[in-house]
This record gives sequence, C-alpha cells and structure tokens, in this order.
Amino acid sequence: MYLHIGSNKNIREKDIIGIFDIDNSTISHTTRQYLAKAESRGEVSASCEELPRAFVLYKEKKKNKICFSQLSSTALLGRCE
Repeated sequence: MYLHIGSNKNIREKDIIGIFDIDNSTISHTTRQYLAKAESRGEVSASCEELPRAFVLYKEKKKNKICFSQLSSTALLGRCE
C-alpha cells in the first residue's frame, strides 16, 4: 500500500521509517544536524512548494531519504490507518 504525502508524491508504507512533526522534532539540535547532513548528501526532497508541516523518513534503494510534506503528521498517520 502507498501513502500519499502531498502533490504527486507517494511512498510505500512498508518503506516508511517514521513520520515527524516539523515544529516538535526540529527543536532538537541533533535532528537539525541530521536534516542538514541529509540535505548536503542529496537525500531530501519536498512534495510541494508550500511551508512543510511534517517530514517522512523512508528507505529507497537501501538508502534513507527524507521528504517534506505540507500535510500534518497527524493527517499522514491517519492516512496510514
């Protein structure tokens, strides 16, 4: 099954590692460092041009990837159920 995270981006549910709220998770210095390093490695994408409210950490071809979404983490979790 696939999770639609906004615009035309779909991710296989079995590949999802976690769904995180931007406001709560980026308070941590460690999370901000991880996101910065992932972006420098080219592992970050966005599902839209709007202000992101959540990000999804997932596996793609044995690499961790991050995709920002304009949908809230609560809405994304609701779509998974």
